[in-house]
Amino acid sequence: MAEIKDPENTILMELKDGQVVIELLPDVAPEHCARMKELARSGAYDNVCFHRVIDGFMAQTGDVAHGNMEGDFNIGRAGTGGSDLPDLPAEFSKLPHDRGTLGAARSANPNSANSQFFINFKDNHFLNGQYTVYGRVISGMEHVDAITRGEPPMAPDRMVSVKVAADA
Repeated sequence: MAEIKDPENTILMELKDGQVVIELLPDVAPEHCARMKELARSGAYDNVCFHRVIDGFMAQTGDVAHGNMEGDFNIGRAGTGGSDLPDLPAEFSKLPHDRGTLGAARSANPNSANSQFFINFKDNHFLNGQYTVYGRVISGMEHVDAITRGEPPMAPDRMVSVKVAADA
């Protein structure tokens, strides 16, 4: 496992195959990092499915309104919602969308990111400057690579739990 330098800005995501450690980048995108920590601390990300997983591109999750597989779950609605919190303004940077980076999912409006995010399977530089990059996987990328593909997947994988390392 990678060394955790800043537990307050590190996310521990449990997947079916093991733990993914994500280093948040609050110096680059402070509001997106704060939102992820707030939702993780409230348990909102626990049991939320990966509703859009495209081979060679990315795995998207984080629909806390419609993606929780323990509740009234309908895969057809997963990906259409966010959280009860307000949308976030874009925090674009020069950071490239490299393999393992975390990007904020949004609608056509650049200031519509809320709770959904994606993890890049490969370098997706065509996304640079269009989506907020606010973290990177520092260990466990092999578990991300193993997430079931589909738009949506027939039997989606989920984030079993998401915690801030400082609280774990």
